[in-house]
Amino acid sequence: MRVRVGHFARAAFGAALAVLAGAFANAQTAVPGQDEMNIADQPGYQPSPDEEQLTGAFEKQEVFFRGNEAAGTVIIDTQQRFLYVLQGNNRALRYGIGVGREGFQWSGLQRISRKQEWPDWRPPPEMIERQPYLPRFMAGGPGNPLGARALYLGQTVYRIHGTNQPETIGHAVSSGCFRLVNEDVIDLYDRVPVGTKVIIKQAVAL
Repeated sequence: MRVRVGHFARAAFGAALAVLAGAFANAQTAVPGQDEMNIADQPGYQPSPDEEQLTGAFEKQEVFFRGNEAAGTVIIDTQQRFLYVLQGNNRALRYGIGVGREGFQWSGLQRISRKQEWPDWRPPPEMIERQPYLPRFMAGGPGNPLGARALYLGQTVYRIHGTNQPETIGHAVSSGCFRLVNEDVIDLYDRVPVGTKVIIKQAVAL
């Protein structure tokens, strides 16, 4: 009996190691920021300054970017969760963003049609249907889900805007808009004039 128990113990231990090894391999090969985040909007929530500080890849930074578009063009890579403002000479400013959930991601060419500081929020009917507790209107301010600034994309319902949920940066979470932490969207707002060309892609070749 002792031999049989030892045999089963070794088998169980081996199976546990296999599971751990598989989990480690998946963690090593997973691409950061590719997951969909199931989190509801939080109107009225005001994140702390520490919460709004991004680190690592999603922190605003200058990067190498090879392309044919003119300086000042905005390129959004929805797959990698980055927004680029081209600087010329193969350089770009890169911001971490949150993007649309599965079924709400899109691509195309737009231009910034208008800009708004501390925009009001009017959740569309589809969002209210999913989250009936949401207010039908919320004035702009620190707890507003649209954050400190909004840049409207052509005649679409989509915007580049701030957020009061900084933890969603790098995730697929929105209904098609692109969100940045407030410090970054203020910086972007000041750099990008109305009329700026915006290219939304599913992937960008660097």
